[in-house]
Amino acid sequence: MISEPPARPPLDAARATRATLLPGVRVEVVAEAPSTNALVAERAQAGAEEGLVVVAEHQTAGRGRLDRTWETPARSALTFSLLLRPTVPLATWPWLPLLAGYAVDKALKAAGFEASVKWPNDVLLDDRKVAGVLVERVETPAGPAAVVGVGLNVGMTAEELPVPEATSLAVAGGVDLPDRTDLLLGLLASLWESYTAWQEGGELAAGRLAESYAAACATIGRPVRVQLPADRTLCGTATGIDASGRLLVEHDGETTAVSAGDVVHVRADV
Repeated sequence: MISEPPARPPLDAARATRATLLPGVRVEVVAEAPSTNALVAERAQAGAEEGLVVVAEHQTAGRGRLDRTWETPARSALTFSLLLRPTVPLATWPWLPLLAGYAVDKALKAAGFEASVKWPNDVLLDDRKVAGVLVERVETPAGPAAVVGVGLNVGMTAEELPVPEATSLAVAGGVDLPDRTDLLLGLLASLWESYTAWQEGGELAAGRLAESYAAACATIGRPVRVQLPADRTLCGTATGIDASGRLLVEHDGETTAVSAGDVVHVRADV
């Protein structure tokens, strides 16, 4: 028997939009949108400044890696996108997805959850995906920008989860379910703090981010199976992250640096 979903109060839009978390962050809450990343990308091309955040109470065509789409029940998740205009060298931009995943992981830990990161930016609870991050580069008249999209499963029931490998804060349990507005503000504060430190701190901050990410990453040290482009598969052990944010996989006596691919954590006893 499928249970009735719990009551799902809306975000406190007034509190979210007037929040003075950090200078430059501007939050807009919309009732429904196909994709917050698409909305923010349009705003970026129209000249929106860094720090714009669009939150959708109901995202009807969210996008993930490899153009995967999904829809979640209204007010059961936190789905939002943040506009950034980094001034760091473009060669360092591949760290943005890892930074975002780490910042979400850090915010969930601060809320009492035992989270971890699966390379590059999936956030896990009990080895199941609770949040995903999609970072897209957008060309604008003012130069390239980055749109950081976050989807966090908050109040979804077990029956509402899209795949067996997914979870939600409600399903994982362990701590009281946070208020979604509080959680949103905590996530934005963590993202903005991590981004600002990385943007302004030079090589020292980049090194600290790499160390912090590696400490939070559940992939390192695990047997993995990586689905690579052109239907190639790589099996081995994840041994670390290189200076460009690539996953290092040891296999057949050599090490391969993976920049893109679907990673599966393989149980050692299977």
